[in-house]
Amino acid sequence: MKICFFGSSLVSSYWNGAATYYRGMLKQIAALGHDITFFEPDAFERQAHRDIADPDWARVVVYPATADGWRSSLDAAARSADMLIKASGVGVFDRELEAAVATLPSRTMRIYWDVDAPATLEAMASDPEHHLRAAIASYDMVLTYGGGDGVVSTYRAMGARDCVPIYNALDPQTHFPSPPRADFNCDLSLLANRLPDREQRVEHFFLDVAHELPDKSFVLGGSGWESKNTAGNVRKVGHVGTGAHNAFFGSGLATLNVNRDSMARYGFSPPTRVFEAIGAGACLITDQWDGIDHFLEPDREVLVAASGAEVAGHLGALSIDRAAAIASRARARILTQHTYRHRARQFNHLFNGSSSRIEAAE
Repeated sequence: MKICFFGSSLVSSYWNGAATYYRGMLKQIAALGHDITFFEPDAFERQAHRDIADPDWARVVVYPATADGWRSSLDAAARSADMLIKASGVGVFDRELEAAVATLPSRTMRIYWDVDAPATLEAMASDPEHHLRAAIASYDMVLTYGGGDGVVSTYRAMGARDCVPIYNALDPQTHFPSPPRADFNCDLSLLANRLPDREQRVEHFFLDVAHELPDKSFVLGGSGWESKNTAGNVRKVGHVGTGAHNAFFGSGLATLNVNRDSMARYGFSPPTRVFEAIGAGACLITDQWDGIDHFLEPDREVLVAASGAEVAGHLGALSIDRAAAIASRARARILTQHTYRHRARQFNHLFNGSSSRIEAAE
């Protein structure tokens, strides 16, 4: 199939946590023989903070972040695509794009790929006039990168024809153990952009822990934390490009995952950071959410904390040898069950026969 994909950015992870997911999924979908064109707006200085050059497995079209820019790009995509995918959170003109894709002719398969489904559904539930309430039934399918049965049933109740989670995963060619870096050395690291619906949880699970454990060292990576008041044992390193992720995750005794509020409530929403960190050989501590055991076995492959006090307890009891054993078991599990190759095969199976369906509709 010729697939045209509208997303935030494929080539830059700057203020764009979905970049790893897009890259891992689309590279493996392309490897199965599909033709990928990725459309992204020139917005939020992402083009000035590229992590990668245009890949050889996808054509990247950067369009002006204007009304004319998205319209001309959508027109071009609609003329050639067998499948047109609109991802959530492009960042500019999302509402207009989502409404316009819903009106495309039925010969083009229309997919809404939600990379933050819990937040989207909560926004729809709180707003009876939300534009997706009218548009979502016109999409052939909703894909999400998490959420489990709760997201599936809620999307169907909102009018979606069907909803299927395709979870985050590991690209072992991108995320793998690498030599540690002194500037990332610590007892506990966290890589997370500063966002309103996660900041309080970062405070409870990371910053408060640092305050309570002055003899431990902490490294906080991600954009937006420069003005945040933190304890003296927290080292803020700012935006960490994807090329440095392996070293970041592998340089500490352990690394922490903190979900956003809505993802924690819905569960079954492991962010890309979970798989990146484990791929890089890190011992992972995660905040508690339903479904973690679907991906990793608690206490054996991951340490789970329901509070900051439990994070502190895990850190205090963690030896170098135990951290290494947890990390090794987790990486083995992810490599055998949760790579993007597994996810791409799921995608392919899901849409097997899509081309013949499209041809029959013409």
